[in-house]
Amino acid sequence: MKAALCHAFGDPRNPETIIVDDIAEPEPGPDEVVLRVAATALNFFDTLTVQDKYQFKPGLPFSPGAEVAGVIERLGSGVTGFTEGEAVLAYVQWNGAREKTLAKAADLIRIPEGVSDEAAACVTVTYGTAIHGLRDRAHLQAGETLFVSGAAGGAGLAAVQLGKLMCARVIAGASSPEKLAICKAQGADEIVNYSEEDLKVRLKDLTDGVGVDVIYDCIGGDYAEPALRAMAWQGRFLVVGFAAGDIPKIPTNLLLLKGCSLVGVFWGVFASREPERHRAGMDQVLEWCRTGALKPLIETIFPLQDTGKALALIANRQAKGKIVIRP
Repeated sequence: MKAALCHAFGDPRNPETIIVDDIAEPEPGPDEVVLRVAATALNFFDTLTVQDKYQFKPGLPFSPGAEVAGVIERLGSGVTGFTEGEAVLAYVQWNGAREKTLAKAADLIRIPEGVSDEAAACVTVTYGTAIHGLRDRAHLQAGETLFVSGAAGGAGLAAVQLGKLMCARVIAGASSPEKLAICKAQGADEIVNYSEEDLKVRLKDLTDGVGVDVIYDCIGGDYAEPALRAMAWQGRFLVVGFAAGDIPKIPTNLLLLKGCSLVGVFWGVFASREPERHRAGMDQVLEWCRTGALKPLIETIFPLQDTGKALALIANRQAKGKIVIRP
């Protein structure tokens, strides 16, 4: 079978970092299934994984792609509750960009009829993180104000969309008019170009000086502190990621002065520690997809042989929404 493989850690922009090759078909172990992959979504952390800069370290060679949607082809011993031929999605950490992959039965979630393979492949990480962050960690309430940084990327757009579905007033932050236009099209009530505007001042102006209730920070870097300075009393600052590259040093006196909370959002550990709550969140996201209330923004669907090009697109910060591979 075909697989997009990283044989040696390297720059995701280098076309030789990911090579499509033939490998043996997988054999399911106990409590595992073999999935015939219909679609796999790539994320920013895939660019870190191929550079050996992510907190989880795959053995070489491996395929990028943690989110997969497909059909169960074979069941390993001890698997119950699922049958061959069922359409499911799963988070597999890596090895999604290949024709078939292994998944733990405990990680499988059925795909409702009417939800496309591409959409199903997109929801686990970004929408799973967003619903966990907004619902479980921030306890976002209807009518509250939510600011999302890096709002045009996959993680940010998920928070924009779910924030609107949770009846919040959503302010989207991005670094260009083109990216902000996407945020507007996906439901953002207000926009901030923080490459041209003073972020703190703009957020204060948009909230009549009150500040924002919840900050969903996907990028870290130099924008974290100005956003925090625009936080409302007893607000919640969600630490989601560091796409800007730098981990910010937060002045903790601001937390005291605003009576606010600095809250970590680590979806991967949450999903493994609290699988039932994670599953409930994913069922809600998939139901929104089924009814049409939620439509993940998919920028491009690449064939397997172009996995390297897709990864470079993300590494160059050129992706707007989700990038999907169809083996």
